[in-house]
Amino acid sequence: MYFKSFFDEQLAHMSYLVGCQRTGEAIVIDPARNIEPYLEVAKKEKLRVTAVTETHIHADYLSGARELAERVGAKLYVSDEGDQDWKYQYVGEYNHELLKEGSTFFVGNVKFEVLHTPGHTPESISFLLTDIGGGANEPIGIFTGDFLFVGDVGRPDLLEKAAGVAGTSESGAIQMFESLRKVEKVADFLQVWPAHGAGSACGKSLGAVPMTTLGYEKKFNWAFQIKDEKEFVQELLKNQPEPPKYFAEMKKQNKLGPALVNKAETPEVSIPVEKGVTVVDTREANEYAEGHIEGTINLPYNRSFTNWAGWLLSYDKNIVLVTKKAKLKEIKRSLESIGLDQITGYVEADTLKAGVETYESVTVQAAKKLLEQDDYYMIDVRNQSEWNVGHIPGAHHFMLGTLSDHLEKLPKDKTLIVHCQSGARSAIATSVLQANGFKDVLNMTGGFEAWEKQGLPVE
Repeated sequence: MYFKSFFDEQLAHMSYLVGCQRTGEAIVIDPARNIEPYLEVAKKEKLRVTAVTETHIHADYLSGARELAERVGAKLYVSDEGDQDWKYQYVGEYNHELLKEGSTFFVGNVKFEVLHTPGHTPESISFLLTDIGGGANEPIGIFTGDFLFVGDVGRPDLLEKAAGVAGTSESGAIQMFESLRKVEKVADFLQVWPAHGAGSACGKSLGAVPMTTLGYEKKFNWAFQIKDEKEFVQELLKNQPEPPKYFAEMKKQNKLGPALVNKAETPEVSIPVEKGVTVVDTREANEYAEGHIEGTINLPYNRSFTNWAGWLLSYDKNIVLVTKKAKLKEIKRSLESIGLDQITGYVEADTLKAGVETYESVTVQAAKKLLEQDDYYMIDVRNQSEWNVGHIPGAHHFMLGTLSDHLEKLPKDKTLIVHCQSGARSAIATSVLQANGFKDVLNMTGGFEAWEKQGLPVE
């Protein structure tokens, strides 16, 4: 048997390629939309991707299952659990098999057995893997998707918060409790291969280790330690982070069938860019602050890029990127990973010698003095959980991802001072405010972290 894992650090997404070296067949589990890495590895290892499967209908990225079915004719193995609202709508176009609790299928001499493990979603399934060709008669590991992570379990509130299915948070938490009881009976030595690691919004405290064992999780994962259902439900639903806005769109597209990737070249465009287009400047915050095109949003291309693009960009507006041509393909792929395909052009960053707009930063000490005056207004763009732990007296809380929904609440006759925890998110927020007509904005360098280190007041 051949086994390889893949990790997308922007989405904290894990996917896997498993192959039978005797027959040359291979399967991809929970594939990303960019399928090239799987095909390249398969070719190198003299394998053919003949199958593809998913543990559930994903909410945080666009699946590559349909892309593999279309491009290489891979057979789709997908869940048939859950009610009619959680059935795959596009699989009838391709060779496929619907799976339920107890279903089995083979890829060469590698056996997959299905466990129905709802909680994160109603249709969620896990796969026990047995290397029959290697002489094994018991599973070596389990693909758990977003059911069981290293140190955590999947959140059950996404259907209600992101997809708008009212009243499903508590019922999902109860299902999660029951799913944990099911896998408690499975052998401790099994390796656990989850679909996400630290940084994913599909749980609240995922571990950074890429894999674990079931026995270790039974012993140390908090979710296995609580044996009372009511207590478990309360703990699981407590302090879950805000789900990014784009999650609802991903659920919809992955259910109906993601569009196939458009490989057309992106043209270079000139300034000014046509009206009605969102211009995303992907340069570092300090470069953007020194000069940028008026009306643009600054999303530096780093590990947080895809997350904030999903929060802040609309699926209904075309996008023009400010970037170096050498980075264009990579940035496009990141946006396409969450279905933001409407990229109509790019502005070469090296030609942007000076923008028409700038913004200034302010130290925490200077910010404190300014706040003593009535014509300054402080905005905290951190998450709710961060705000709850402690915040600057007199600050007003508008989480970055929802800031644009509350612009009417902001004063137009005052200078806005924006801060987050370290300064990265507040730089993005400053660009969002400027793009929406708030030109008198200061970004507080160092953020709340620097404020605390200076011993300044905290509520």
